[in-house]
Amino acid sequence: MTSSAPRVEARTLTRELPGPVPVTLVRDIDLVVEPGEFVAVTGPSGSGKSSLLYLLGLLDAPTGGSVLIQGEETSGLSPDQWAAIRLARIGFVFQFHFLLPEFSCLANVEIPIRRLGRLSTAQARERAAMLLDSMELADHAGKLPEQLSGGQRQRVAIARALANDPPLILADEPTGNLDTRTAHMVFDLFGKLAREQGRSIVVVTHDSDLAQLADRRIHLVDGRIVP
Repeated sequence: MTSSAPRVEARTLTRELPGPVPVTLVRDIDLVVEPGEFVAVTGPSGSGKSSLLYLLGLLDAPTGGSVLIQGEETSGLSPDQWAAIRLARIGFVFQFHFLLPEFSCLANVEIPIRRLGRLSTAQARERAAMLLDSMELADHAGKLPEQLSGGQRQRVAIARALANDPPLILADEPTGNLDTRTAHMVFDLFGKLAREQGRSIVVVTHDSDLAQLADRRIHLVDGRIVP
């Protein structure tokens, strides 16, 4: 594994659901996402967009093919090893922010930092505060998620995704519950993370206008990448 390796790579990636009539979610996908690249994944409902993202993020296991994270083959790793890779190297943002309602915004961002355990309590608090400030949310650090707007909550979720400084960010319909203006702000933020920080961003979206803001667009139909 080298620093120049793709951030994530899929090789003939396939996922089928077993049953009397197996259902194919994704089929024979080859995909390479380089450092600093912003990729949008589009396609009709049921085309396999989210399934692909979960496979790339080691949230689901393929039935064929493999996923490499920063050049490391993951197919032979244990669930605990997958969890360690997710915690240290991948940040996730979902349509629903999944912030813990009983914790402040600052505490929500701190959680993955503390789980990783590389920083002291004071350092974790300092990093969480810095990330919220970078999202222009410093004044809201002590608030509960319910006290924020939808766009603000999603920015807290992005700060949390960045908590452990992951090189790869995966986002599943992160603007699905946002108005058009706020959705563009979120996509602009992803673009900035790719351009200025060299992070690799893969975003699933149903919005073709937002997809145009990415560096590259991957279109799925029936679980396959099509032109």
